[in-house]
Amino acid sequence: MKLLSVPRVFYGWWIVLAGFAIQWTVGALMLHPFGIYVVEFEEEFGWSRTKLSVAFSLARVEDGLLGPFQGWMIDRFGPRAVIRVGVVLFALGFVAFSMMNSLLMFYLTFLLMAVGAALAGFLSVTTAVVNWFVRRRTLAVSLALIGVAGGGFAAPGIAYLIEEIGWRNTALVSAAIIAIVGLPAAQLVRHRPEPYGLMPDGDSAPPAASADDDGPQFAEVSMTPQQALRSRAFWAISFAHAAALLVVSAVMVHFVAHVEEQLDYTRTQAASLITVLTVMVIIGQVVGGWAGDRLNTRAIIAVCLIGHATAMLLLTFATALWMVVGFALLHGIAWGVRGPVILSMRAEYFGPHSFGTIMGFSSLIVMLGMIIGPIFAGLVYDNTGSYEFGFTLLALIAGASSLLMLWAGSPPPRPERRPTTAVAAEATEAPAA
Repeated sequence: MKLLSVPRVFYGWWIVLAGFAIQWTVGALMLHPFGIYVVEFEEEFGWSRTKLSVAFSLARVEDGLLGPFQGWMIDRFGPRAVIRVGVVLFALGFVAFSMMNSLLMFYLTFLLMAVGAALAGFLSVTTAVVNWFVRRRTLAVSLALIGVAGGGFAAPGIAYLIEEIGWRNTALVSAAIIAIVGLPAAQLVRHRPEPYGLMPDGDSAPPAASADDDGPQFAEVSMTPQQALRSRAFWAISFAHAAALLVVSAVMVHFVAHVEEQLDYTRTQAASLITVLTVMVIIGQVVGGWAGDRLNTRAIIAVCLIGHATAMLLLTFATALWMVVGFALLHGIAWGVRGPVILSMRAEYFGPHSFGTIMGFSSLIVMLGMIIGPIFAGLVYDNTGSYEFGFTLLALIAGASSLLMLWAGSPPPRPERRPTTAVAAEATEAPAA
């Protein structure tokens, strides 16, 4: 289906903007403030950090188990429909969260929030973006994912709201923001450009190959989920991603509590350090978006994994402010660069056609990092009174996993030009210019 008018800006960038907005609600209202809620609930309900960490990890189990089904839904019905459902569930989850008063209710309401955030966010947004870009794919993915990191700027504001109006009212405010931002953003999302008479990156459609044209015709790789699962690259990338998230998830849940105790910082000061981390993640994502389209992606990921490990060791043995700031700088850069690169690697190796389903299966492995990291760190703290052993072991695993990039092998060559193909119309309405 053709566009109603010729847009001045390639429509793929509007999808990136929509993805940024949706991802911002997830980062600002759920992921980054989770550590603040942990301290609040520990004080109000007396729950141990292991019990509180279980909620975060259960949500990651749900993400992983939901992944294959969500990927199939995205490839079958398109990301826009999935995002709409996710936004509604995400907002309703926060409403239920505001009324919880027991550990079981905490787990159930947080799971509802996590289901909504998963359907509305990461996989749905990423699948749409990778289909609209090829040459600038990593840059586009990085700009969309900056929304999650950008949500970290809201951490001091969330901490302030919790202190002024309480965490229950803050949850209700969060539900309203999700609906106001998420539903309009979902309307901008489209699955693929071809049904609208467009090509990825806004390129013109190439001429059809003639019968006597024996020059090189490079089409982008297009693996089925079954083919991807049989490749060693699928397993290497998935386990490397999981290893990085061991560090990321442990920091998300335990950072605020750790710096409050180790360096005697206030909660507001701890939230301000999250802002420093956020700035570095954003810078890293921009750098990763540029580098991932130009440099060896396997080398980039290996360096980032070593960066995660080094940063975690700085945080573990921090005795002064400069060490915590050093952690924030290095961890933020490694996180930011790695995020878009390791996502676009999957499209680079397996192609965009079944990206949602392949990424969904990969999430079954990736979730292990999000599950194990916070629970392991919480168990170590509850039994030893310190995070030192737990953080150190997680750092060593992340660093050692950089070797997985050698096992992944080289990706197929990038396409020089895309052949003209007949594309069945899959949309019922054209994007607005």
